[in-house]
Amino acid sequence: MKDEVNGNKKGGFGDAPELKQYDSLQEAIRDLFGNERSVVSSRSVSGGDINEARTLRLDDGTVLFMKANQARSIGNFLAEARGIRAIAAAGAIGTPRILGAGVDGSRSFLLMEYITGRSRIAGYWAVFAHELARMHRTPTDPEIGFGFSSDNYIGSNAQINTPCESWISFFRSCRLEPQFRAAAGYFDAGDLRRIAFLLDHLERYLTEPSAPSLLHGDLWAGNVITGNDGKAWLIDPAVYYGHPEADLAMTELFGGFPGTFYDAYREDAGLDPGYADRRDLYNLYQLLNHLNLFGGGYLPSVDRILRRYAGN
Repeated sequence: MKDEVNGNKKGGFGDAPELKQYDSLQEAIRDLFGNERSVVSSRSVSGGDINEARTLRLDDGTVLFMKANQARSIGNFLAEARGIRAIAAAGAIGTPRILGAGVDGSRSFLLMEYITGRSRIAGYWAVFAHELARMHRTPTDPEIGFGFSSDNYIGSNAQINTPCESWISFFRSCRLEPQFRAAAGYFDAGDLRRIAFLLDHLERYLTEPSAPSLLHGDLWAGNVITGNDGKAWLIDPAVYYGHPEADLAMTELFGGFPGTFYDAYREDAGLDPGYADRRDLYNLYQLLNHLNLFGGGYLPSVDRILRRYAGN
């Protein structure tokens, strides 16, 4: 059994020791809940495209949420735990409590607090917007600048978080360039010219924020849940320090949130002039990642954005 990252005290599950890695699920249950505890039932639930999701019921009635995947996915789970810990440490918005992780034979697992799914509080979306704006204002590690203390994942793809002093340089070298390289087989000579032009001229389109912000990194509706306090909680992060516009742009990529969310965010944090002109460029990173994960159905959207910023 190995210690890995500190536990998350934001989600309301109660105090817990630092997150540990376990050599089996049974070892995890006994260490976290007592030697007499055991799993009496396990039920599959919907939980995304990448991992198996299950609820576990212990013999004392405690219910847990577990993600599982192949053993090699333990790194993904530890990166997720670090991201949730970073969001929780900001103290601005709720996250499920991470309990432990490990490898049991050929399977890796991540144990988390079970979310009861209670009804939403009044003003749910406005409260969420104000809390997100507060998270974006949280001071970040000055030694990192833009990036994060470790690489992580965007979906199942690696996400590079090498620290950089400039937001635009970081977005070029750690966001767009790796995704363009991975998607190279989709592009013809004209596309490659447009890509080179865009990368060389990002300063025309993007702006430097006054300071880095803690970002969720994959902020679409599927990664926002109603927590045990009835407020919006964040799950499945791909955290890094960046421009808050990148988070906000992602919320608009797949349908968007209600207008009350955006009104409240603007009231709280404001938006620099020209955000609407930058939004698609931020989302180009997400669309390239979807192209690399799921295939050519996302190519027309990528091509449209390329032509918008880099011409025909």
